[in-house]
Amino acid sequence: MITLVTFDAKMAVASSFAKRPDKIVAKDGSGDYTTVQAAIDAAPAGRNQFYAILIKKGIYKELINIPKGKNFISLKGEGAVNTILTFDNSARKLDANGKEYGTFGSSSVYVLADNFTAEDLTFENSSGTTGGQALAISVTGDRAAFKNCSFLGHQDTFYAGGNTIQYFKNCFIAGTVDFIFGASTAYFDDCTLHSISAGYLTAASTPQGQKYGYVFSQCKLTAEPSLAKNKVYLGRPWRPYANVVFLNCEMGAHIRPEGWHNWGKVENEQTAFYSEYQSKGEGYQKDKRVSWAKELNDLEASEFTKKKVLGDWKPF
Repeated sequence: MITLVTFDAKMAVASSFAKRPDKIVAKDGSGDYTTVQAAIDAAPAGRNQFYAILIKKGIYKELINIPKGKNFISLKGEGAVNTILTFDNSARKLDANGKEYGTFGSSSVYVLADNFTAEDLTFENSSGTTGGQALAISVTGDRAAFKNCSFLGHQDTFYAGGNTIQYFKNCFIAGTVDFIFGASTAYFDDCTLHSISAGYLTAASTPQGQKYGYVFSQCKLTAEPSLAKNKVYLGRPWRPYANVVFLNCEMGAHIRPEGWHNWGKVENEQTAFYSEYQSKGEGYQKDKRVSWAKELNDLEASEFTKKKVLGDWKPF
């Protein structure tokens, strides 16, 4: 069990649910639906304003799919430690036809629609470490935003799909290997990245020519107490032009001195953009970082502000 001590302390952030929910999900039957998927299935398509679904406390073990066309759905729980959306598929697990689910078939939650928001929820893949990759959530819809959410898994916890932009505020993301991966532009604002064992925080696949990949601002990099020093890389390039920036982040002793890995391909060192600005903590050893990573100066760092990365989009 992962203890969400750091994350719990942030629960005082005000909710953006300014109105009564359109529908309520409650396991005990006191709401409009007893499952999250039933509420999503009943939600109208083609909206241009948010449709608010309140999910009361409980563990909801179900596969959840928010399909294309069901835009502007907003989910809110009663606290990430109280409202948990979970399932246990994994890449090597067999489906009803005897075929492996594979990485992208393993997710507990799929967000294919645009303009999705979630608050005060946990997204979890509870399959453990024996089945290979296992996504807690797969986001391929554009403009998805999360506040006070927790993402729990091991390998490949969060898939951030290409041609999308995403925003995270006060979120807790836990995993082992490549637990934030994909080609999106994503801005992580005051989040916690929590390593369960040795591995890699990120595996970006930023397309060539895309200005931004992952930007982590004012984040904390923490680890399980049992994890030894120098066991976790900041990232490795899933694709050659991976783009990852850490701004003013506090890094625990579990982060390796060299910081970054080339995924066994020297040529990736010429194309990946891996950089830091004013990192601090035991995990930051500037003189030991790989030579092909970049230390940003003030002017360079100013190109990675929330406003510049998100553009005209103002989530929450």
